[in-house]
Amino acid sequence: MAATSLLSSMRQFASGVGLIPEQDWERPDLAASPYGIDSTLASIGFEDGKAAGSASPLTWGAASFVRLTADLAANRKIREIILDRFPHDGWLSEEDKDSAQRLGLSRVWVVDPIDGTKEFIEGVPQFAVSIGFVVDGCPKVAVVFNPAEGRLYQAAAGEGAYLNKQPIRVTPRNDIDGALLLVSRSEPRRKFQVFVDRCEIKPVGSIAFRLAKIAGGDGDGTLTFRSIREWDICAGVLMVQEAGGKVVDGNGNALRFNQREARHRGVVAANGHLTDGLQNLWMKAVSESTEARST
Repeated sequence: MAATSLLSSMRQFASGVGLIPEQDWERPDLAASPYGIDSTLASIGFEDGKAAGSASPLTWGAASFVRLTADLAANRKIREIILDRFPHDGWLSEEDKDSAQRLGLSRVWVVDPIDGTKEFIEGVPQFAVSIGFVVDGCPKVAVVFNPAEGRLYQAAAGEGAYLNKQPIRVTPRNDIDGALLLVSRSEPRRKFQVFVDRCEIKPVGSIAFRLAKIAGGDGDGTLTFRSIREWDICAGVLMVQEAGGKVVDGNGNALRFNQREARHRGVVAANGHLTDGLQNLWMKAVSESTEARST
């Protein structure tokens, strides 16, 4: 199916539910993707019948049943649009039962319809729709969209990263001391003490959104000690890489996707130099935590 047909369907869905005004759908003219989809793949998500960013926090969800309805509805629409056009591609989503069939496929979509469900329920504008397109284990196209703040991040392998049509880059900071780190709102602070002693710490909800913000220079780095699912970070990883940054797991290894165990132990992201330094501190923190538990 032609890329224009895919994008047309996305436009119809997004404008139909008021996700993004029709006139805002034009994107930077990136080169055509060699994978049969347009590299300007637009975000798919949802909004409460209004243009992105115009709703009050109360419309974003006040109870878990609201979150569940929105999560499943967004997932269903994303899956319907993508797999209708690319029926032979694999699918990995937080909201669908995993299938080992994807492991034998080269092309796989990795999706989280709402990353940051806690923030969505609480009305905190730090959640995002995350869509990654993977070929042979490597992200090739990515979208992270925060409808609450009207932030549409896009990236394609070899073509750069963009926020609302404008190219973005990670910060050039080399020094760990004084670096601004974006971390989870819910991850225990004691794990970050080694970073608190040297860095400025700012809590931000969705890890997909945190990665996108790092790609855009809205912070020097982000990290987590948690075991993170592929759908949480796939799109954000490419976003950081295409913005000139580097992303590794807690052990310093490059990340690959569409794996049998679809998770990674820890994530560290920043520019290349800073990522290496932060990852060393990550290992130190894990070692100290392990020693403390054994005494």
